[in-house]
Amino acid sequence: MAQSLSSFTDLIRSAERSAVHLEMRDVYAVPNENEQFAAWRQGHQLDPDDRDSWWRPWLDVVQEITAKGVRVRRARIVGEPPSEYIRYEHSFTFTNVAAGEEVRWLPRRLASGIALPGNDFWLFDDALVQFNVFDGEGRWVETEQTGDEAVAGLCAEAFESVWERAVPHTAYII
Repeated sequence: MAQSLSSFTDLIRSAERSAVHLEMRDVYAVPNENEQFAAWRQGHQLDPDDRDSWWRPWLDVVQEITAKGVRVRRARIVGEPPSEYIRYEHSFTFTNVAAGEEVRWLPRRLASGIALPGNDFWLFDDALVQFNVFDGEGRWVETEQTGDEAVAGLCAEAFESVWERAVPHTAYII
């Protein structure tokens, strides 16, 4: 089932207390024609003082929901040395933090003792899980949602275990 940004925006806006996101892939498909990725490969970095050039409308939504008291946390499990895509993500993650997200990075070698679900996910208010399913090349395949308490519990426990071991963005140097 395809999900548009607007329907995801509606979903995250419905969170009352928390929205957590666990990313576990080292590569997400970025089309070669992606201008931002191509510019980054040529050495371009986002300017911390030029907020208008940052990732919109996502960061506006994050600011909106964190302003109403929703805690937004993102944890990334990554291989080391990091892939090109993870280095690219790391280069602009300061914008997520500036918008109000808390972001941490966990080297994959430190995740071995954690029971993890098979797919990246968002968990809203510890109750609704949205899995983002990708193929082997990192291309998005589908989105699946569940309110199953056992699945939400597994995801909450996995996320908190990762979060406890992970390094805050400002301290994770690539």
